[in-house]
Amino acid sequence: MANAVNWFELPASNFDRAVDFYSNVFGIDMHRANMMGTDMAFFPAEDKGVGGAVVFGEGYVPSDTGSIVYLNGGEDLSGALSKVEDAGGKLLLPKTAIGENGFIAHFQDTEGNRVAIHSMN
Repeated sequence: MANAVNWFELPASNFDRAVDFYSNVFGIDMHRANMMGTDMAFFPAEDKGVGGAVVFGEGYVPSDTGSIVYLNGGEDLSGALSKVEDAGGKLLLPKTAIGENGFIAHFQDTEGNRVAIHSMN
């Protein structure tokens, strides 16, 4: 097994708002598609790495409890984290050192999901 995780989905109650949030915070374009009645907007995934999407459809309910997905904060998560509140999210855990493993931060997105960011700087 190359990675413990190979796919993740972040539920949205307002699809456009959620896609705008993640596009703004991470400075990315998210390809949109409808698959089997579910709206999806895909995070970039290079070289068949771990992929994921913002999803909107029956049975997808945002939550701030349960599993936490750690998104790639790039060189320094401070850049993305500085955009969270302006994009409509809420900072839950500021940039925090975790020793030799770098830094983490937690935020709540516009949909109410608790999400985290990790970077080495």
